[in-house]
Amino acid sequence: MTQSNLIETAKRSFLASYRQAPIVLTDGKGVRVRDIAGREYLDMCAGIAVVSVGHGHPKLAAAIGAQAARLMHTSNLFYNEHSIALAAELAKRTPFSRFFFCNSGAEANEALLKLARRFFYDKGDKQRVELVATLNSFHGRTMGALSLTGQPKYHEGMAPLVPGISHVPYGDLEAMKAKVTDKTAAVIVEVVQGEGGVVTASDAYLKGLRELCDSRGALLFYDEVQTCYGRTGTFLGYEHSGVIPDGCSLAKGIASGFPLGAMAVREHLANALPPGSHATTFGGNPLACAAALAVLEIFDEEKLVENAAKVGAHLGAQLERVAAASRAKGGAVNEARGRGLLRGLRVADNYDPAALIAAIRDAGVLLSIAGGNVLRFTPPLTVTAAEIDEAVTIVERTLDSASPR
Repeated sequence: MTQSNLIETAKRSFLASYRQAPIVLTDGKGVRVRDIAGREYLDMCAGIAVVSVGHGHPKLAAAIGAQAARLMHTSNLFYNEHSIALAAELAKRTPFSRFFFCNSGAEANEALLKLARRFFYDKGDKQRVELVATLNSFHGRTMGALSLTGQPKYHEGMAPLVPGISHVPYGDLEAMKAKVTDKTAAVIVEVVQGEGGVVTASDAYLKGLRELCDSRGALLFYDEVQTCYGRTGTFLGYEHSGVIPDGCSLAKGIASGFPLGAMAVREHLANALPPGSHATTFGGNPLACAAALAVLEIFDEEKLVENAAKVGAHLGAQLERVAAASRAKGGAVNEARGRGLLRGLRVADNYDPAALIAAIRDAGVLLSIAGGNVLRFTPPLTVTAAEIDEAVTIVERTLDSASPR
């Protein structure tokens, strides 16, 4: 079938819940993908920060194939060797000692919400049921994660949300101090608000949150779904500040495209979800965990965290240059943001972000929109400086030729 035929079939067959670009992607290698018509694109989106080791990595493909032929699923009624090995590997690389594997970032955040309430319930502190999140945050689409998400546009038509959750402005420590009380079970923040527009928390803010939670007896959680696994130039995003939370959520790059998420917590929360209090059928299955173990091997062999730091700095410098040049002439973008290989260009108010994304795609580069007005760059961590330069050249040329609304 042709690309147009497939898209027409999709429109008749899918629920209309996505705004999808009019291309059908069929294959990829490294940072490049092709559509069914044979057109090649530089993938600076990578499945929204998911394809950490690049498309078609032979080691990852081999690990998935070998495990699929051996044992795909057992349920959590039984142990499997790969989930045990993955938990042990993550414990070596992070300050966390206990892990719950699931299938997505939203599920990991749901688990954090439940853990916070059950932890204090079992301690006899049954009034501690409230959670505080931030405005402009994004924590997922399931009802608990959606309720944590501080963007009203995602709440429309979904009420009533999970009660006991409130929101304060991101980065505003005084607002958080006014909201956290002896009824607060946990505070949850992103170290970089990815979907909110690539907004980075200051070290002072995270340090203040840690001190606040400690002083008032609440737990501190980080949503590291988008910032984990080298994305910001360190294995986890919190490492830039050194401020360690009680727990965090992981997903996206953890298995480079194979569905997997995790809740990671420190040892004092080891028994916070006793047997029967939380579960998932598919979470931690042998196939997903085999993929995740292969990803870690690739990270080590190819030094992908180090590459993300080095090439991410190069991308940041390039985007700063593009933003400065555009700002000076009243062009389409006026600010560069981000850290590592999680970067963005903020679009000027008189330009249409969706139109810019479409024009950039037509020119051969795939990006995504974050926060409604930021062109987001989240390439595979295997990306080279030369590939960054190629993509930025195309993006800059397209922005220079764009017209205001």
